[in-house]
Amino acid sequence: MTDTDSFREFVATRGLALSRTAFLLTGDHGQAEDLVQETLVKAAARWRKVTALGDPEAYVRKIMLNQLRTWRRPRRLTFVPTADLPEPPAREDGSTQTDLKIVLRHALGLLTPKQRIVLYLRFYEDLPEAEVAAQLNCSVGTVKRHAHDGLKRLRTVAPQLLEKVHP
Repeated sequence: MTDTDSFREFVATRGLALSRTAFLLTGDHGQAEDLVQETLVKAAARWRKVTALGDPEAYVRKIMLNQLRTWRRPRRLTFVPTADLPEPPAREDGSTQTDLKIVLRHALGLLTPKQRIVLYLRFYEDLPEAEVAAQLNCSVGTVKRHAHDGLKRLRTVAPQLLEKVHP
């Protein structure tokens, strides 16, 4: 199998997972697509090295995180921040899943990129603080600070998310 075939197979099998990761990190479908595209361009340029390391997905995710941290393009704010978030509308079936997703997306958009990355790695990927610090080339204390500040911000701007966890 050639490097090109190997890369195409990787994108076909793991592309959707990378897109989900990018969306969780950016909170915007357009930006997520851009992030995945830029990440895959960088990965394709050194695909032989990536596959030689043994775990191409981990390496590609690292490229994605580094790419996100170094983005200099202006970010589009899709929500206007307000002091008070609207109360979720009552539904006959009692479901507010869609509303919670909107609130979560808005709240994640108010975090700094580093806070979003740390929260993603800690709580979505379930990595220990030391491993997050190693991936981000920073100290464990920095990871703790970003996690603390990010969670504090989420609790402030979206307290209804906690109500679903702790009714």
